[in-house]
Amino acid sequence: MRLLHTMLRVGDLQRSIDFYTRILGMKVLRQSENTEYKYTLAFIGYGDESENSVLELTYNWGVEKYDMGTAYGHIALEVDNAADACERIRSAGGKVSREAGPVKGGTTVIAFVEDPDGYKVELIEKHS
Repeated sequence: MRLLHTMLRVGDLQRSIDFYTRILGMKVLRQSENTEYKYTLAFIGYGDESENSVLELTYNWGVEKYDMGTAYGHIALEVDNAADACERIRSAGGKVSREAGPVKGGTTVIAFVEDPDGYKVELIEKHS
């Protein structure tokens, strides 16, 4: 078994694609529309789906916002330097919600940013 993808419902597909590609450096791997059931899917990630886990962005036509609820946590990405990544993301128009620093009770350096729909993305600094 392997993890294939994580699905996120988004309120504006192009805005979300822009965030994940332009700001976080992912690529659109494939996109499809279902006119009968009125939704569009975009699969994005850092590499081919045959070897990497990816994100599925689901846009249900006409739905602009979702409630986050209390169960969802975050997506985690490994970065070389969390502080540098925060600065690049902020400079590109992204929202940094927790600056880089050690995780509470530990030494791993993390930061958090938010996508346009409010989903949290944790940046975990690669151990040297």
